[in-house]
Amino acid sequence: MRSGVRARLPRSVRGRTTLLATLVVVLALLLGSAVLVTTVNRSLTLAADDQAQTRAVDLAAQATSGELPGVVRGIGDDSLAQVVSDDGRVLAASDNLLGRSAVSSFVPDGNQPVARTMRDLPDDDEREDYRVWALRTDTPDGSAVVYVGPSLEAAQEATNRLVGTLVVGLPLLALVLAGLIWLVVGRSLRPMEAIRREVAAIGAHQLERRVPVPDADDEVAALARTMNDMLARLQTADAGQRAFVANASHDLQSPLTVFRAELEVALKHPEVTAWPATARSLQAEAGRMESLVRDLLFLAQSAEALDRAERRLVDLDDLVQEEVTRARTSTDITVSTQVTAAPVRGHRDDLARMVRNLLDNAVTHAASKVHITVVQEAGTVTLSVEDDGPGVPEQHRDRVFDRFFRVDPARDRTSQGTGLGLSIVRAVAEDHRGSVRLTGAARFEVELPTA
Repeated sequence: MRSGVRARLPRSVRGRTTLLATLVVVLALLLGSAVLVTTVNRSLTLAADDQAQTRAVDLAAQATSGELPGVVRGIGDDSLAQVVSDDGRVLAASDNLLGRSAVSSFVPDGNQPVARTMRDLPDDDEREDYRVWALRTDTPDGSAVVYVGPSLEAAQEATNRLVGTLVVGLPLLALVLAGLIWLVVGRSLRPMEAIRREVAAIGAHQLERRVPVPDADDEVAALARTMNDMLARLQTADAGQRAFVANASHDLQSPLTVFRAELEVALKHPEVTAWPATARSLQAEAGRMESLVRDLLFLAQSAEALDRAERRLVDLDDLVQEEVTRARTSTDITVSTQVTAAPVRGHRDDLARMVRNLLDNAVTHAASKVHITVVQEAGTVTLSVEDDGPGVPEQHRDRVFDRFFRVDPARDRTSQGTGLGLSIVRAVAEDHRGSVRLTGAARFEVELPTA
């Protein structure tokens, strides 16, 4: 049933809006017309009643004073008047009742006018229904009853004329309103259509394009601005992805080039090749490529993996001590610590990787010492790693967490680093609802919520 109704409705928003708005307006007009007809009919009836009562009182006063005219005038069109004595004689009558017998034998109680609907009363050559007011009065010759009333047909004819006008006028008015609504809705939706056309024309390699923003500060303009913000984010993400792929390809190409070169030389001159040295060189390049691929996979999968994995209570201070112990066995740099108990909720392996990357970065760039602190206060755990090296130049501090960013590309391309260590630090911190920042030249601070 519902699907059938939907199928009959216009498919466009403009058509549905016009149809529904027109229906609402038509219903409102019909209701208003019904109220208008009822009000007009009631007003005509009340006006006729007031006039009839007034004229009945006047005739009663004239009859009492003995000044009753033979022909009653001034009672209004389509009305009748008659004064009848107790014995049935007609003492006075309006033009349309001249020579007629008494219209009624009804005698009201008391001295107040009483209304009665009297049907099939004579009116010249016709017979009509009347709303007659009867008033008892005294005359010099005895009691009499005054009858005055308008024709019911008069009010009904006026009401019918009004209804006829509305029957003709309402459909025309509805058509005009539907046309106006169609035009207004179309004009309102024109910016939406422009936005739709522009979005439909934007391809994967045209993310720099933007949808038009209307001059009016309304919902359509807000939608256009939101669409442009989304396109800007998509453009930024696309540019980042392209840069990521380009950098990953470049970094993967280096060890592969070394592999190929050394193997070609060894195969061309096998008699003079030192195979153990070649194997060690290839093993080092394989390790570098493996580290790079591992970091790339971590960045690509970390968010989804962390969402699926269960978060557990982890002592960050214990992780720091373990990583410091590992670092001390492989470097001559002095690594000092100042840690306090720091429980956080998260994933131990990823937090350990974050600490390891910060520590390896500090050891790589330190001149002689690295200092690590872990402090818990006000619901936050702060991990600080600082070295005495030259630090990051001020102009590069905003980009130090970008993927593959290197302050000195020539040096880092030949090092064991992948250019992804600090990016992984930021990814892990953010996945644990924390943040990382560079304060000063060589001090990294990670803030995590306590467990």
